[in-house]
Amino acid sequence: MPSAASQAPDPLAASYVQQDFDHSGLMQRLGAQLTQVLPGEVHITLPYSEHLTQHLGYFHAGATSAIADAAGSMAARSLLPADQTVVSVEFKINLMAPAVGEALEAVGRVVRQGRTLTVTQVDVYALKGSERKPVALMQQTLFNLPQP
Repeated sequence: MPSAASQAPDPLAASYVQQDFDHSGLMQRLGAQLTQVLPGEVHITLPYSEHLTQHLGYFHAGATSAIADAAGSMAARSLLPADQTVVSVEFKINLMAPAVGEALEAVGRVVRQGRTLTVTQVDVYALKGSERKPVALMQQTLFNLPQP
């Protein structure tokens, strides 16, 4: 059986991703925005807010991790048919630099999609003016399952 990644992309995939993103209470609460959906790649932007910072005024690692997890998950979801979805089973994130800027952007990309597990990589950037500084790198494993 070929993996979903080897099949033609579903032309409605972006709408499935948007619908799943819109149903994420945490993304709504954080103020995150789904800014780009391509087959196997998703961009999520998180505007700066004092409510998202740690004690030094940087974006909190929890907020950084949350949008990275969502970007990887939505990238995997973009390759699945309407009756399937994913859940995270593991991730590792490296926080490489202070997350300081006007916004964060998480770019999730599918590395490998299998029948039951999908592996993604997510790059997180701090945006300030025209600067785009890498601040975190995540590798994530997701479990593919039927949509409830």
